[in-house]
Amino acid sequence: MGKNYKNAGQVSLEQVSLEQSLEQVSLEHCFEQVSLGQSFEQASAEHARLSAEVMRHNRAYYDLDAPLIEDSEYDALTRRLREIEAEYPALAAGSPTTKVGGTAQFGKIRHTRKLMSLRDIFSGAELSAFMDKAAADTGAKPQYIVQPKVDGLSLAVTYIKGVLVRAATRGDGFIGEDVTENAKTIASLPHTLTIPADIIVRGEVYLSREKFKALVAAYDEGEGEGEGVGVTGNRPKNPRNAAAGALRQKNPAVTAARGLDIKIFDVIQYGGDDTSGADTDNTHTSGADTLPLATDSHSLALLAEYGFDVISFAYVSTAEEAEAEIARINENRAGFAFDIDGAVIKIDNFKLRGELSETSKFPKWAVAYKYPPEEKETVITDIEINVGRTGALTPVAVFNAVALAGTSVTRATLHNQANIDDLGINVGSRVTVRKAGDIIPEIISCVGGSGGVYKLPTVCPVCGSTAVSEAAVLRCVNVLCAARVARSIEHFASRDALNIVGLGESVVAALLNSGLIHTPADLYSLTKEQLLTLPKFKAKSAENLIAAIDNSRTAETYRVIYALGIHGVGLSSAKALASRFGSVSGVIAAQKDDIIAVDGFGEVLADAVYTAARNPDFAALALSLDSLLNIKAVAPAGDRLSGLTFVLTGTMSVKRDEVAALIERSGGKCAGSVSKKTSYVVAGEDAWSKLDKANALGVAVLSEAELYALAGG
Repeated sequence: MGKNYKNAGQVSLEQVSLEQSLEQVSLEHCFEQVSLGQSFEQASAEHARLSAEVMRHNRAYYDLDAPLIEDSEYDALTRRLREIEAEYPALAAGSPTTKVGGTAQFGKIRHTRKLMSLRDIFSGAELSAFMDKAAADTGAKPQYIVQPKVDGLSLAVTYIKGVLVRAATRGDGFIGEDVTENAKTIASLPHTLTIPADIIVRGEVYLSREKFKALVAAYDEGEGEGEGVGVTGNRPKNPRNAAAGALRQKNPAVTAARGLDIKIFDVIQYGGDDTSGADTDNTHTSGADTLPLATDSHSLALLAEYGFDVISFAYVSTAEEAEAEIARINENRAGFAFDIDGAVIKIDNFKLRGELSETSKFPKWAVAYKYPPEEKETVITDIEINVGRTGALTPVAVFNAVALAGTSVTRATLHNQANIDDLGINVGSRVTVRKAGDIIPEIISCVGGSGGVYKLPTVCPVCGSTAVSEAAVLRCVNVLCAARVARSIEHFASRDALNIVGLGESVVAALLNSGLIHTPADLYSLTKEQLLTLPKFKAKSAENLIAAIDNSRTAETYRVIYALGIHGVGLSSAKALASRFGSVSGVIAAQKDDIIAVDGFGEVLADAVYTAARNPDFAALALSLDSLLNIKAVAPAGDRLSGLTFVLTGTMSVKRDEVAALIERSGGKCAGSVSKKTSYVVAGEDAWSKLDKANALGVAVLSEAELYALAGG
């Protein structure tokens, strides 16, 4: 990543450029580097920060299908956690390193055995160490199988007498989401097996690259749900997110329209027996059927006979053979119909697996080799300047197309002038490009200059207004700049704001160019007939957009505040403003001292809110939305829970977000992990490790009803 995190823990929100995302600030803050050998108090504090951050990213990745950071950044976080836990093992209790995945959203299904994840490795040395230890611990020379690691969503599927009866996501490893009806729409998942067995299998659900391209094209064309590929929500960033989102659709018809597939890679249970490797007879029976499970490779062959689409594999016996197969898979990754993010290396023999057993999170008989980002050289042909909703001028390099991670890449952001200076690049430079996490293109080095370094313009390329420097960012000062207006409306319609499905960049541009809208408020007076005058709009797409706009008329106060796009105000700070002032008009009328008093606000952020509210055009827009929309009222914050920190766990009678909102409205705070500083743990049904940790630390535990009584609600 090339960033120095040495002093990141000393950076306050006020000191960070407000154009920089809060996610980036939070991530950098977590990497306050303290060398190993630190005191237990220092280690505990750092461990608590990292644990909270990892759990937050787990929820974003597994529950919301909306990862906030790249895999490599997540891996760095968890590696640091394990380093601390290696020095202070007591900190490992309840750590995210002992857990798998996220939490359930649909109906719950408890897995017959825990669905483990795999330990990641990144080098040949780590691979050799894994294989050497396996040989030493078993006293044998195991044979291994190597498989491509499908980048999808894990699914456990149950068959009774050969009939599909249940399908569940991995969830937290113990309890998953019941997605049976949606799973039945997966064409490659048989409803009835060729052999009437009682069996539970595990596979990886994915969306092929070709189907993902069709889905993206449908979003770009503004097609609506039911017009071929099931277009709902915001455009997914990659096939994995698209597959996960499709599997969680409330309407199975939308899931079916996506065209999901699945690769099966494991037998969880056959008959009444567990196939985790702990059994020694290696034969599992169910009535008259017998499934001999001596090896993984044998079970995969039998699963194929049952009618499953199984993952391919190759036999290896040495680290050299394994490295060669891992390299072969990587070289041919573009040939797979699905995205991969690595290769899996597993001991083939189940008896040897049983001897090695597992940790609380990983089996000791398998690892996942994660590929480094693929790198290619190309030549920059142009540098374009994009103007954002806050006026930030962002340079984007345009270069000769290169194939990376199965896609053709022609553009990458250059961030700012400082980054351009560090790279030493200009139009004509030969550069090295990669996809961070196989997703986001980035230029990592210059391998051949064209003379000189590119300099950003001093005026806005769209409106010609002066561009002023704010920290590391150049910004157009014209609030009526056409680019700023367009980006602001796109932000207004985004998922976390008013969530107006179908109002993407091209549609916003068409509406602005036609003069049909000038501000977000104008959206609410659009008609179907007006939309039909625009290019590419047909009756169905026009009706869908009008319906989406109408659906956005009822919104939470914090979403409207966030949608207004105040510089530096993200979702969490929008929620804090809504909780403190109760309404959009309350925020507009607030005095600066009152805004500074809001939890988490400093001088810079408070000044941004206060200045925006005093802008006549901004205030007029905000107040017009107050009258156009049915904004859900928020009771102003009370103080009954002031100074108290709560941790929520288990299933509540309402969504946890609603319980957290009640706590915040009453002056309390919510945390993601239990510590000695936790005031109360609020435990719903099926509470697990957080409840255990609360009991171990002597933290008071409340029921949901007791919390409501304490809050006076």
